Amino acid sequence: MRSVSDVATLLSADERIAIATRMIEVYNAQDADAYVAFMTDDACEAGYRGAVLREGREGVRSGLKAMFAQFPRNRADILAGWCLGETVVLHEKVARAPDGDKFEVMSIYSFEGDKVSRVEFIR
Repeated sequence: MRSVSDVATLLSADERIAIATRMIEVYNAQDADAYVAFMTDDACEAGYRGAVLREGREGVRSGLKAMFAQFPRNRADILAGWCLGETVVLHEKVARAPDGDKFEVMSIYSFEGDKVSRVEFIR
C-alpha cells in the first residue's frame, strides 16, 4: 500500500496544476460537492497566513453553497498557474457577476498526496 508521501512523489507539477484547475472549473459550475471532493477531510480555506475562513470539508462545502446562493453568477478565470513541490499557485481574475467589478486573487493550494489540504487567498 502506498503512503501519502509515495503518492505525492508520483504526482507531477502538471498533475497538481490540473487538479487545481479542475477545482476552479467545478467552482465556476457552482458545484460545491465536486469542489470538496478534491480536498482532505480536514481541509480549510483561509486568508494568506491568516484566519481560517472555512474549516473542514463540510465547512468549505457549506460556505461555498452560501456564497453561490449570494452570487449565482460568480466566476473565476485562471490567468496563470505555477507549481513548486506540493504547492500550486493560481493567479485568478474573479467577478461576482458578469457586469460586476473584477478583482485579482492569488490562490495557494497546499497538497497532501493527491488531495488539497489548504487553500489560501491573497487579494
